[in-house]
Amino acid sequence: MTTTAAADRATTETIASVRDIRRQFPALERIHNGRPVAYFDGPGGTQVPRSVVDAMADYLFHHNANTHWLYPTSEETDALLLRARERFADFFNASSDEIAFGQNMTTLTFHLARGLGREWGADDEVVVTELDHHGNVAPWRALAKERGVTIRTVKMNVADGRLDWRDLERQINPKTRLVAIGAASNALGTITDVRGAAELAHAAGALVFVDAVHFAPHEAIDVAEMGCDFLACSAYKFYGPHVGILYGKRDLLERVDVPRLDPAPNTSPERLETGTQNHEGIIGAAAAVDFLAALARPASRAAAGDSRASRRDALRLTFESLRRRGEVLLANLWNGLAEIGGLTLYGPRPGTPRTPTLAFTLRGHSTDDIARSLADKGLFVSNGDFYAATVIERLGQSAEGVVRLGCSCYTTAEEVQRLLEAVREL
Repeated sequence: MTTTAAADRATTETIASVRDIRRQFPALERIHNGRPVAYFDGPGGTQVPRSVVDAMADYLFHHNANTHWLYPTSEETDALLLRARERFADFFNASSDEIAFGQNMTTLTFHLARGLGREWGADDEVVVTELDHHGNVAPWRALAKERGVTIRTVKMNVADGRLDWRDLERQINPKTRLVAIGAASNALGTITDVRGAAELAHAAGALVFVDAVHFAPHEAIDVAEMGCDFLACSAYKFYGPHVGILYGKRDLLERVDVPRLDPAPNTSPERLETGTQNHEGIIGAAAAVDFLAALARPASRAAAGDSRASRRDALRLTFESLRRRGEVLLANLWNGLAEIGGLTLYGPRPGTPRTPTLAFTLRGHSTDDIARSLADKGLFVSNGDFYAATVIERLGQSAEGVVRLGCSCYTTAEEVQRLLEAVREL
């Protein structure tokens, strides 16, 4: 069986074909230097389907208003924002009053960290990890300077790109107030056992904050299954606009001492949303959830109509199918790159818990030169440290970082082969 057939077979029974998916993305029509562009830069931000842009345009053209006033466009805005909360409640398996929006995951995390930190001091500790994007490190480290909080850092095993679990167990103690952990590494693709970490944290009386930015495009999120208290992600990583989404247990959101204006709502979740929000972006983010749910074939969605149960089920089917397809694409990429002399791959091997994202360096070639060379051939990849600077430092690649490749829902086996051929030519 060809690699194309294997990738297609992984999804044909439950979700739309990759050909049908690609028709929804105008960006895939782009030609560069006479070649169609293949986007392997998804871990830094995916392309956007027409339905998402159409939802944003429809709002701006026909419903644009501020909230909570007594005229039709304002009431329509209120209804659309509530609908967006409901969509993300389905996305996270949570309640709509536990969903807050913001500029991005990093900004939301700083906002939440300041609020939680107001109750902490020199006798309190927060645990972060070397594997995380600094958006889930810097907001908590700031509490050391602002509040005297002690920050403990869990080590990464360089050999396999995973957390040192024994070190995690050592770092969590009765003084721990919060464990900040990533569900998946944006640099290496590593998927971490968040539920196991949450059990350790809760046993010590600590809260758990999860960075799900890189996890969200690849795996179905279930905050109840994860056992987390807070979780944040950004819609532009899963086919939406630049908007951040925060989940938090309602009782915690109701009492966290976040900076806010006195006249603003003081109930969850609006008390977390400082100032007027990006309404069109929020509505576009909800449309991205609808896009993902709609990838499940109609027969898979029909049983319960447009209910929350059917949407959760459709999302589960979509992510299960995309994961299987991503595993095939990743294996082809990894195995093909591993055959190239002088090339070093980083992170977990295929067949272990990970996303279809990998990193590499090539002896004798700077990562800038590799990225430019591939771009000349219509292959768009990212390079550097991706704000996961500690990961790259531990890999010994601080000088210029690594080249990162990511497969998205629109990636084809033919694009993978083009990429492998182009790297071989280097």
